[in-house]
Amino acid sequence: MDYKLIHKKIYNKLTPEEEVIFNNWYNESKSHRDYYERVKAGYNKEPISVDTSKGWKQIEKQIYKPVRKLYWRIAAAVSVILIIGFAFFTNNHSVHQTLYATTDIEPGTSKAILTLEDGTDIKLKKGHLFKRENLICDGEKITYQNKDSLKGKQIKYNYLTIPRGGQYFIVLADGTKVWLNSDSKIKYPTEFIDGNTRMVELLYGEAYFDVSPSTSHRGSKFIVRTQMQKVEVVGTEFNIKAYSNEQYIYTTLIEGKIFIDNGTVKKILEPNQQSKINVKNNDLEIASIDVYDVISWKKGVFSFKEKTLYEITMVLSRWYDVNFVFENQEIKNIKFNGVLDKKQSITTILSILKMSINIDYEIQNRTIIIK
Repeated sequence: MDYKLIHKKIYNKLTPEEEVIFNNWYNESKSHRDYYERVKAGYNKEPISVDTSKGWKQIEKQIYKPVRKLYWRIAAAVSVILIIGFAFFTNNHSVHQTLYATTDIEPGTSKAILTLEDGTDIKLKKGHLFKRENLICDGEKITYQNKDSLKGKQIKYNYLTIPRGGQYFIVLADGTKVWLNSDSKIKYPTEFIDGNTRMVELLYGEAYFDVSPSTSHRGSKFIVRTQMQKVEVVGTEFNIKAYSNEQYIYTTLIEGKIFIDNGTVKKILEPNQQSKINVKNNDLEIASIDVYDVISWKKGVFSFKEKTLYEITMVLSRWYDVNFVFENQEIKNIKFNGVLDKKQSITTILSILKMSINIDYEIQNRTIIIK
């Protein structure tokens, strides 16, 4: 069972077709019905701290027998139960329960560096208020407002840099909302001129855009430039992942319509489609995908579907500001499926991976050695 259907059932948002799928699963067995009731009950409670010793006893009770594959629906359920204080896993190897007594590494927080038009750097973090001309920052988000008309004036640009272990939210002067993931940097004008093209540049990293429609700005288009591509927008929501140390640039459309231009071809992207540009040869491919997995970072979770251990560590390294070292290169390609809460400490995340795919690890300062 896809966990999203369980979530929608709890909030009475299932479509008629989804209701049939859910009911078939629910009536299939008593364990399914019990699981649904536990998850539903958990949504009505405040999150609680996990008693480690009690948690491991719960795990032991929930482990049934080895299976050949860790199914997506079970892995997704693991993360939800963890949030309410329990966990269960299935794996294809024996389970090791050795926990490391180390200083834990906490998850990322809202923090960034704002570079003003004069080159001044301002460190932004939770609890610190900052105001300047047409911007105000409350420590967790920046909000800009258009002032008088800029016609005849020089456009000024600011930069926002999100370090590893950080994230940030910004409202541009035209009302466009941008969520920035860890290890990202964006360049944008402090004001816009209605009727003129609105352009920003994602220098590197990942960002989710909720663009103010062109109809609210005298028809002005919105363009996002990244390495090797230009995204032309009318008014829509989409996600761009363009890390400098990765081979592909991914652009995923949630709603609306955008044009992807890699300098050679220009293609239209429809909702629930993703473009992939190979930075080595500039090839552009388009495929239909499950957008939930792509934008889950914005919703406070990691959603890993058929991701290799190496791909997972790339994501974790940015959010927890750590480095990973593989003693055994072959295990990089082990695949994992699951949905994990981003608010958990790194040791909790590693313990889930350890139990699920039978890896071992050691933490040395901010370096994690996978064995």
